[in-house]
Amino acid sequence: MCKLRTQWFWILLILLILSVPALAQPGDVVYIIPIEGNIDPALASFVERIYDEAEEADAARVILEIDTYGGYIDAAILINERALRSSVPTTSFVTKKAISAGALITLSGEKIFMAPGTTIGAAEPRLGDQKADEKVVSMWSQKLRAAAETYGRDGNIAAAMADADIEIEGLKAKGKLLTLTQQQALELKMADFSAANRQEVLNLSNLSDSRVVVAEAISAENLARWVTNPYISPILLTIGFAGIILELLTVGWGVSGLLGLTSLGLYFGGHFIAGFTGWESILLFIIGIILMLVEIFVVPGFGIAGVAGLGAMIFSIILTATSLEQAIISLIIALLGTVVLVVISFKYMRTRRLWNRLILGTRQEKSEGYVAPEENLSELLGAQGISLTPLRPSGTAEINGKRIDVVTEGGFIPRDTEVQVVQVEGTRVVVRMSR
Repeated sequence: MCKLRTQWFWILLILLILSVPALAQPGDVVYIIPIEGNIDPALASFVERIYDEAEEADAARVILEIDTYGGYIDAAILINERALRSSVPTTSFVTKKAISAGALITLSGEKIFMAPGTTIGAAEPRLGDQKADEKVVSMWSQKLRAAAETYGRDGNIAAAMADADIEIEGLKAKGKLLTLTQQQALELKMADFSAANRQEVLNLSNLSDSRVVVAEAISAENLARWVTNPYISPILLTIGFAGIILELLTVGWGVSGLLGLTSLGLYFGGHFIAGFTGWESILLFIIGIILMLVEIFVVPGFGIAGVAGLGAMIFSIILTATSLEQAIISLIIALLGTVVLVVISFKYMRTRRLWNRLILGTRQEKSEGYVAPEENLSELLGAQGISLTPLRPSGTAEINGKRIDVVTEGGFIPRDTEVQVVQVEGTRVVVRMSR
């Protein structure tokens, strides 16, 4: 019996070893990371996650497939630094273009492949439509230089992609930015090989028999990239603000409020996942909403709570946005859009009582005895009447059977007191107590 158990033990052990060949053959996996569209912190988080997986799998190589016009330089720096510190070597493959921030990511590769007809360069840092200040240009150009020199490439050529002041004889004049075609990059040794597709890259890298894993972003990462798009963020803020305001001021079924909260949740949640902000900005925005509600429901009138609440909400959006410029643009668009949506909605939706507390809705109808002052009231001079309201000093009096807005000479006159008109200036009627 003991001998039989020993035999079964060895059989099971051999079967176990044979069933996990992947563990016995490390380095047979290649990870493909698509670098496409706008370079942003959400993409940097995605790249970080895939590098972690590649290291855990003891992958043979990570290949960055690049097709981008650029994006945020801080996100590109994060991707560059992650590639350089990875235990898995990196290959860059420019499938179409590696412009601006994409140039730094490309230079992160130990080997660089470029497909025919592709370009790399034009990496000048910009703030909106304007060139960034000298400090940013200097930092960014030196970052490109350092990335190129890491693997023995010409750092001056890399820096010239970002700094127009760098002149390279026979290649780039001063005042121009440098962009290289595939052929130029190969001749200048800024790229190593030409490859038409992924399979050629694998063949030239002696990885044709490796298992290829094409990385895909999870739903949260895709959502974060969509939400942080500079064209989408202002729309979400507009819907968020308008939805909450309409829910407070109009009679409905909660649809506008739910839509508003959902939009704001997407805005802050997407920026949180992308790494633009932390819990502090979300908490600050919630505090701002609470203070605004306190101002509206508890202490009517625009006071300290209202100012503090509005300031907290604006500051939280500034903290959340990708940049101060983007925050200002988003806020302006959101506020203008909110005003337009609210005005349009009030024409078709019934308002709550709260609206009457904020806006004077009382109308003085002629049928109720209210008469607008005539343009010429000089005939009232010397006439007698009686005050219908206390005059402090303004109020209403009945004179010659008409209800007239009047003011005193400065003193107080109680209600139901006989008064006399002593002065008339246009529509201004001045009275005093009759003697």
